[in-house]
Amino acid sequence: MTNKSIIHSDSAPKAIGTYSQAVKAGNTVYLSGQIPLDPATMELVQGDISVQIKRVFENLKAVCEAAGGSLQDIVKLNIYLTDLAHFTTVNEIMATYFQQPYPARAAVGVAQLPKGALVEMDGVMVV
Repeated sequence: MTNKSIIHSDSAPKAIGTYSQAVKAGNTVYLSGQIPLDPATMELVQGDISVQIKRVFENLKAVCEAAGGSLQDIVKLNIYLTDLAHFTTVNEIMATYFQQPYPARAAVGVAQLPKGALVEMDGVMVV
């Protein structure tokens, strides 16, 4: 049986369903999807797509740190966008949070995200 632990950060939004912010199994951390919720208010941040993308990265960063790692330890990042026209903006902002070598990544266009968010991200981290 794998040694499994639940990761939680008060600096990231509380789970809004039947899931944990992240689960660590061995040295691998599975990060649940983060949408641009302000952890203090549990409401979507106000502003354009840039504001939402930055909030998602900040939420992921908080969970990574609670697991003993950092964004740089993410090996696989999944990005979900309600409009793929925002892909360039994601790349520009991601470059301010990550350094090479970048994680493996997928970007997927979706019809809808929870709470009307424009972006959601999840990932896998190795610590």
